[in-house]
Amino acid sequence: QGRILEKTGLCSQITFGRYVRQGRKLGLDPKLFIQDLQFNEVPVRVYQPKATSDGPRRGILFFHGGGWVFGSLDTYEKVCRYLSRESDSVVVSVQYRLAPEHKYPAAYEDCLNATQHFLQHLERYGVDPARVIVCGDSAGGNLAAAVSQTLAGRLDLPRLRAQILIYPGLQALDFNLPSYQQNRGVPLLFRERAAFFALLYLNGDALHMQEVLEGSHIPPDLRLKYRKWVSPDNIPEEFKVRGVKPLRPTDFIAEVYETVKRFCEPNLCPLLAEDSVVHQLPESFILTCGYDVLRDDGLLYKKRLEDNGVRVTWYHLEDGFHGIISLYDYCGFSFPSGKRGLDSVVNFLKSL
Repeated sequence: QGRILEKTGLCSQITFGRYVRQGRKLGLDPKLFIQDLQFNEVPVRVYQPKATSDGPRRGILFFHGGGWVFGSLDTYEKVCRYLSRESDSVVVSVQYRLAPEHKYPAAYEDCLNATQHFLQHLERYGVDPARVIVCGDSAGGNLAAAVSQTLAGRLDLPRLRAQILIYPGLQALDFNLPSYQQNRGVPLLFRERAAFFALLYLNGDALHMQEVLEGSHIPPDLRLKYRKWVSPDNIPEEFKVRGVKPLRPTDFIAEVYETVKRFCEPNLCPLLAEDSVVHQLPESFILTCGYDVLRDDGLLYKKRLEDNGVRVTWYHLEDGFHGIISLYDYCGFSFPSGKRGLDSVVNFLKSL
């Protein structure tokens, strides 16, 4: 596999991409204790406010974005410091294993293991068991949703207080939803890249990317089964005004399905979880951006949660684009709407 990746120049692309995104080492923070630890053998960075607190604090598990391929503790250092300082919470940033070297379910398992460990040792970090939140952006939002679903029915651990999903990617069935059509060429996440990353996470390679983009990787019976959840019909009309055309699905190709059928697993595509799981989920915060191919994943999940009686706070950045939160104070430039998005997360946290 490695050789194939090398031949296509993929390895060097990914190595370069990781280098570019690695983030600078920051100095000490006057308001936070920061330490690198391991939770169940998963590297984590823990941010704790130095100020004394009246009682136990909120605890936030943060899973970073980057298409399951990029991103690190350093990349999200400023975001995590901001969340910890501004919401006066203990933040645990999780360094899960990355694709393509580590395929699904490695990232999901690391996030789940780190979360379970934290939930079992909250006292050690002065965290209130009734106020633990999972949070992530993009691929991290996918992982937060999957972890939240897995823990929903567990009686042996404190129940999660909330989940915060920042422009999450939640399905790989339909890469032609309105937002995929409208924003196909909008940075930082092009339509092709979304399918590319999902395939790298699933299989460690991006073979059959074209068939997946066209939709020939899902059998007609499954497409029908999931249509009640993954369909443009469930997206509010105002989001379908610009540049959307109904597409006829291409012919199903069985051998492609054989290589990607795990896309139907909720741990990989949380939008496909059964109602019996969804209705047990904690209160949710979903942030979407107007110029983002993943916008409709967030909108569809919002509808699923609300249909199942889960309380949802939705924040929509009309002028936002994918990845805008991770650019908060990045190399000295920042977008006002990214700061607004981050502050909307902080305000939600303060309400819990």
